[in-house]
Amino acid sequence: MKIYNDLYENIISLKNLLLAYKKAKKGKAKKDYVNKFEENLAYNIKILHEDLKNESYRPKPLVTFILRDPKTRRISKSIFRDRIVHHAIVGIVEPFFDKTFIYDSCANRIGKGTLFALKRLEVFQRKVTSNLSRESFCLKADIKHYFQELDRNILLRIIRKKIGCEKTLRLIELIIYNFEGKKGMPLGNLTSQFFANVYLNELDYFVKHELKAKYYIRYVDDFVILHSSKKQLKRWKQEIDLFLKENLKLELHPDKSRIISLSKGIGFLGFRNFYHFRLLRNRNIIKIESKIKEFNKKLIDLDKFLEIWKGWNAYSKWSNNYNLINKLKSKINLNSFP
Repeated sequence: MKIYNDLYENIISLKNLLLAYKKAKKGKAKKDYVNKFEENLAYNIKILHEDLKNESYRPKPLVTFILRDPKTRRISKSIFRDRIVHHAIVGIVEPFFDKTFIYDSCANRIGKGTLFALKRLEVFQRKVTSNLSRESFCLKADIKHYFQELDRNILLRIIRKKIGCEKTLRLIELIIYNFEGKKGMPLGNLTSQFFANVYLNELDYFVKHELKAKYYIRYVDDFVILHSSKKQLKRWKQEIDLFLKENLKLELHPDKSRIISLSKGIGFLGFRNFYHFRLLRNRNIIKIESKIKEFNKKLIDLDKFLEIWKGWNAYSKWSNNYNLINKLKSKINLNSFP
């Protein structure tokens, strides 16, 4: 395995920091903290560069808040300056790791994503059932409290397999350990999304190369394995749980990891996936209904609601819930628009 050295100068270069700033700004251009940083952009980038060059850079404490949508999540985000550093690191090191990721690791990767994963599931369903002519099964699994339980020391050991640049490793270590407690990573940071793939790439290799599972798809800590034998999936489930415990200090979620007949529909990535159609899961419908109610009561402003609706509408179009989507549109109170 190739080890990459001498990365630090590329990460902290003014050119890379300016590119990282543009990436961190994307979708946030109207935010006050972005505008404040831009008031003295050249100076702020130069100071950040000097801090990184002198290795005097230290990330600020994370800002934590609770998000209910409707699932309750604890989000911890870095300040804008630190997010620029995250983009600077990922922009340089991600390509080295990405080329080692399996094809069906689908989250937070260029050219992949939710729709890619759903289409791969359709392909695998047809293959494992010999074009829907025989019964087959799915191990639908979820890793218990993944972001809270991830072991940072193990993560650093995995990163060291690819990166030999000590200055880069020290910078990554600063970011990884800029979080309360002795384990886990914050939800809400770019680096967390990237490192989540790096960490579970170990699981991907075990499933694909040790267990030799052909029909396996992973999206962050959710994954599915398809097979014609329920007995085989039961054995693999036990072996995967053992691998996670012994090698990554994780475990499968006991309530969310089970084996289901494909004909009954598989809950994956917010949809109920059947052979010939796809339906939105109830929690996603409840979520957008609550946002419509908030907007109608003027608890959400127009710009925020349009952002939410645009994202949800684009997502919902991947389903076959046509009548539902039109029904929800009719519930939006146009009088709430100024």
